[in-house]
Amino acid sequence: QVHLVESGGGSVQAGGSLRLSCASSGYSYSRYCMGWFRQAPGKAREGVAYIDNDHSTYVIDSVIGRFTISHDDATNTFNLQMNRLKPDATAMYYCGVVESRVRPCWAVPRTFYKWGQGTQVTVSS
Repeated sequence: QVHLVESGGGSVQAGGSLRLSCASSGYSYSRYCMGWFRQAPGKAREGVAYIDNDHSTYVIDSVIGRFTISHDDATNTFNLQMNRLKPDATAMYYCGVVESRVRPCWAVPRTFYKWGQGTQVTVSS
């Protein structure tokens, strides 16, 4: 059974940084896609960054150069380092995982992902 627990959210001023973490278990470590998604009030959930079991990564254009996704093999924890945050990053952030060989990971329908409970990120101007 997939188990995901996010942590690291909080409130920062624009230009600040946050590091989100997702402790994970219960899925195949040899064929997965993992993503960080966010959902602002009244908006659809969107994928922000993805990583697969080969550690190939993808981030959306609006966060290139500011957000970095990584995976710690020792602890099976996924991280999202967010630098130079902007107010439009304010949202609930979720980690999601799916067992899949589909590549790139952003091509996997998000309805297939299993989700954590989310962690709130608030960026003030």
